[in-house]
Parts: sequence; structure tokens; C-alpha cells
Amino acid sequence: MNSDFLLELGCEDLPARYVAPLANAFAQSVAFALDVQWNLSRGEVKVYATPRRIAVLVQSVAELQGDQKIERHGPALAAALKDGQPTQAALGFAKSCGVEFSALGQKDGKLHFAKSEPGRKTTDLIPEIFEEALKSMDALVPKRMRWGSGDETFVRPVLWLTCFLGDKIVPLQRFGLEAGNKTYGHRFHAPEAITLKSPAEYETKLKAAKVWVDFESRKAEIKKQIEAEAKKLKGAARITDELLTEVTALVEWPVAIHGRMEERFMALPAEVVIATIETNQRYFPVFGNDGKLLPAFITVSNIESKDFTQVVTGNERVVRPRLTDALFFWELDRKKPLADYAGVLDKVTFQKDLGSTGDKVRRVTKLATHIAGQLSEDKATVERAGSLCKTDLTTRMVFEFPELQGIMGGYYAEAAGESKVIAQAIREHYQPTQAGGEIPSTRAGQIVALADKLDSLSGIFAIGQKPTASKDPFALRRAALGVLRICIEGKLPLDVSALLKSALETQPAGKRDAATLKDLTEFVLERLRAYYETLPAEMYEAVKALGITAPLDFDARIKALNEFWALPAAKNLSAAHKRIRNILKQAGEGDIEIRPDHFHHEEEHKLFESMKQIEGRIQSAAGKSDYAASLNALAQLQKPVDAFFDKVMVMAPEEELRTNRVALLRRLDGLCREVADLSCLPG
Repeated sequence: MNSDFLLELGCEDLPARYVAPLANAFAQSVAFALDVQWNLSRGEVKVYATPRRIAVLVQSVAELQGDQKIERHGPALAAALKDGQPTQAALGFAKSCGVEFSALGQKDGKLHFAKSEPGRKTTDLIPEIFEEALKSMDALVPKRMRWGSGDETFVRPVLWLTCFLGDKIVPLQRFGLEAGNKTYGHRFHAPEAITLKSPAEYETKLKAAKVWVDFESRKAEIKKQIEAEAKKLKGAARITDELLTEVTALVEWPVAIHGRMEERFMALPAEVVIATIETNQRYFPVFGNDGKLLPAFITVSNIESKDFTQVVTGNERVVRPRLTDALFFWELDRKKPLADYAGVLDKVTFQKDLGSTGDKVRRVTKLATHIAGQLSEDKATVERAGSLCKTDLTTRMVFEFPELQGIMGGYYAEAAGESKVIAQAIREHYQPTQAGGEIPSTRAGQIVALADKLDSLSGIFAIGQKPTASKDPFALRRAALGVLRICIEGKLPLDVSALLKSALETQPAGKRDAATLKDLTEFVLERLRAYYETLPAEMYEAVKALGITAPLDFDARIKALNEFWALPAAKNLSAAHKRIRNILKQAGEGDIEIRPDHFHHEEEHKLFESMKQIEGRIQSAAGKSDYAASLNALAQLQKPVDAFFDKVMVMAPEEELRTNRVALLRRLDGLCREVADLSCLPG
């Protein structure tokens, strides 16, 4: 017989960041225990989560396990028996199985034990399932609470437990509580206990008690309400998934309302207002049809108030002093030019071994100017942008809103009369700030961003604090990927290894030797593996094998290789190149002088002539970075290569023949490694 299973854990309000992760871990653990650990059939798993509860409902769970077959393998017979008598290892295995040695059998050359046991009741298994689920949730939370006189811990104090299998209460005990048939509705709208008769009525009864218990549908409802409120304001709300998820985790019965801000706050940069209302207040900003920020916001209440005017007024009253402070900082910071803040950077420590932020800015400026020279960009513009890029860190606004670093520098630069190009470079030099984020849009911004990231990478590596498998306090992996993306997506023909060498030489401390440079270059280029995660890993390896350290060139090669792999000849050539590489390893070092008069087979002549015909085309195309054309030309060698290996023995007994054929393969190997090492591909 199968029945629905409900398990709810009610508690004090959970931190918003834990609500969804805890609920998902809870449900996954329960499902795993039913499926794998106890082999119980089940239906759909539903996950429920609000600030005050985490619950899982599993449909159609078997109430009784099937008969369980227990099977164990013991020591090998050679170790289990000596002179026909059981050894200590054999006796120990029998004891662990709870039987005499004579009851054991043999299977696959080992002692074997097997027996059948009747299945257990699901109600008897639920306490063990619950304990494992609690462990999975505890693993997500580094700090847990104790309350009352008990020693048990959880994220927040647990107030009630509800546990059903079918229409029967499961006698579950934990946290000094005994599971029952009661749950609780909204703290204000329906604070009384709700008696349940079965899991099936759980969601319906809670909704009647003003608790929208399903997280995902509640999230969708909140988004719908926000969009409706925005339409009332004749605008569109900015709804990020991160903020929407957080707000969903803060409410049980969402009611979206809108409030207004004073017009004087519209003098602030839009980013300041957004940071204030989104980050600090969890409000949603609204933009007009012209794309400009409106003096309004949308918030989500956790209550259906009889007088929403009071709720709106309260929210407006809370946000007003924050925006007033921001307006004060905005006006105060602009009383002196941005350049006047630069001197303070010498008093701000970047890293104890690498000096002040002022020292970093000077290194970044020098490197940025060097890069500008390589790209034939205006050095004066880049130098000025580099010298001012960190200056806003000492302003009052950025001190209050650190997430606006760079952005405020751009505004203050324009206010001080700097060119729009310089202001934009300052504004975007931290980009990309996250995986998939935008790279700087201007060439000056790209150059300063590169210099900033390269300086951080080289400095931290020089002092021996490179990231470990679990820790990356300076976000160097993100910086490395940012360097690669800027070079590739910005179409910058730069050599990362050479740039890292220049950056390393300017560092004030640590190791700046060839070994550090090699380690650092490998670290940066390794991030390309994730960048090309949609392509076969062998393609990354094939280009990497050539030692390519210019990201834009790497990108062109790997894209051409991906197109080449679709050709019918590609796989055969790859397999042939593997064979060539193995033969050359056996042959050792040697020259590539080929003697056509030493050819004995027509296939040797045909391969040689085919190579001569397309060799120039391959090298010319590769020299122009037209790697697709180079590989297409190479594909024409597939048939003569296959014929050569079918008819010709390379490692012939005669030295003269062997040497000449190996020379032919060395030359062919060079062609197969012109764009990428084809032997790395799956052939």
C-alpha cells in the first residue's frame, strides 16, 4: 500500500539566504533515502519553504519495504582456509555476519554470505531519514543556534514538527518536540494552530491561513504583483533574480505595494538610488518608458493591511534618511576635483607586502600605458584614466556604498571636467565583475581593466599567496578569466605571458623569476578550459599543446578546430597523427631532409607530392591567422596519409628507408601541428 508522506519543520524566522538552499537539501536528502538507502517506491517530491517552515511532501510512498536480500563477500579462499581449516580472517567474517563458519558459502573465489530479511515499515525508517536530512541541512550552515536547556542545534529555534504517512501521525521526536498533526498559519492573520488530517490538505489549508507555502509559485506571484504595480506607475520594475529570491524568502503572504521618493533625490546618479533601495531596503526600483529612473519604488509586504497607507508611509519614511545621506555625500564629494583625492591612496593599504593602493595605481598606470603602446592607442588618455581609476575609494559615497567603486569615480571625473572617455574608463575598469558580466565597452577601459587585473595576479603570485582548491580570497580566478575575456571579446592581440612578465617585474616584493611567471601564466590560461566548456576538452588540449599564450589567437585556433572537426577527414587525420607521434617518439631526434629518390612505394611519392602542393597554402593561411583555411587544406591529406600507412612500413629494417620515411613523417607532423596538435583530438 502506498500513501503520501509529509514532514514539516517549523521554526523562528530563517535568514533569507538559507530558506531555499535548506529546503532543497532537505527534499534531496529525503528522496535519496527513499530511493537508494531504503529502496522504497515513491511518486513526485514537492518542496515547501517559507521564512517559518521547511517541508517536503512525497506522494505515494510505499508503507512497507519489500523483502531485503543481504549479501556480503568475505576474504579470498586462499586467505580464509589453511590446511582445510578456517583462519582467523574467516572466523572474523562469520562472526561479523552473525553466523557460524559452516553457514558461509563460496562465490567468485571468496567466502560468501547471503540471507533474506522481511522489509521494515516505513514509519520505522522515517526517524533515520529525518536524521540524515538534518545532517544535510547542517552542512550548509556554518553557525547554528542552541535554545532552551537542550544541546540540539539548528539554524533557528524549532517550534513544531508535523509528520504524516497517509492519515497516520508518525511518532517522530526531536528538538524536545514530538511530531503531531498541527501546523501554523500566518503569524498575524492566522496565528492559531491548524489541525491536518492528511498530507493532501497541507498546501490548501495553509493558503487559507494566509501562507503561500510553495516557494517557486510564491516567487512567480511576487513577480506578477510587482509588474502590475509598475504598470500603475506607467513604468517597468527592475527585477533581478537575486533580489526576487531574497524577497520570496522573507514573506509568507506577499502583497506588493508602491511608494514614492522625493524629487530632490533624482539629482543623484541612478546607481546610488538603486543601491540604496535594492541593497539596503530590498525594494524594486522603477524606470519610465524613456529608461530614466522614476521617483518611486515597489516593496513586498508580508501582511494584508487594512490601511496600506500606513505601510507605504512607513517604507517611505525608512528610505528617506538613507537617500538624504547619499545626497549629502554626493554634494560633499564634488566640492573638490577627483584628482585631489589621489594623495589619500598612499595611506590606504592594498596588501601589506605589496604596498598601498597608491603604489598599486602607479603600477597599473605604468602597465596600462605599456599596453596602450602595444595597441597603438592614445597613451595620454590611458595614463590619465589609470592614475584616477582608484581615487574614488577615498570618497564618502564609496565608503558608504563600496559596491559603487568605479561607478562613482566616473561621475566624479566628469564633474571635474575630465573627458567622457577617461570617465568611462574609470567607471568600467572593474569589469567584468562576475561570471558572464559585461567587459569594458571602451578601449581605454579595457586597457586599464587589464592592467588592474594583471597587477593583482602577478603581485599575489609573487608573494606566494596563489589560490588553493578551496580558497581564493583575492578572487584571482575571476581576475584571470576577466583578462582572457577582455582579450578575446575585446579583440586585443596581446600575449598574456609577456604582459604578466611586465607586471611581475614591477612588483615590490616576492619572487619574480621565470618559475613564478610560468606558474602564473599556466594559472591564467587554465581558465580557458572553463571558457570553452561547451567544446570537447580535447580541443582545448590540442591548442594548449602548442604553447599559445595570446588569448585572441587561442580563440581563433580553437574555433577553427571546432569547424574542422565536423569534416569527414578530421577524425582519420587525428588518428593518423597519433600514430605519427608514437612513431616519432620511438625514432628519436632527427632531421627532416627528405630524399625522393629513396622512395620505394608509389604511396610515398603521392604523399610527398600532396604535401608539397598544400604545404605553402597551410603555412600561408596559418600565418594570416586564417586557421579555418589552413585546416581545410590539411584535410586534403587524409587520403594519401591513409594510403601511406596501408602500404608502407615506416620502421623498415633498412636504415636508409627508415630514416627517409621518418623524415617524411616529421614534416607531416609539423603540418598537423600548424594550427593545433591534432594528435590530442579523439581519433
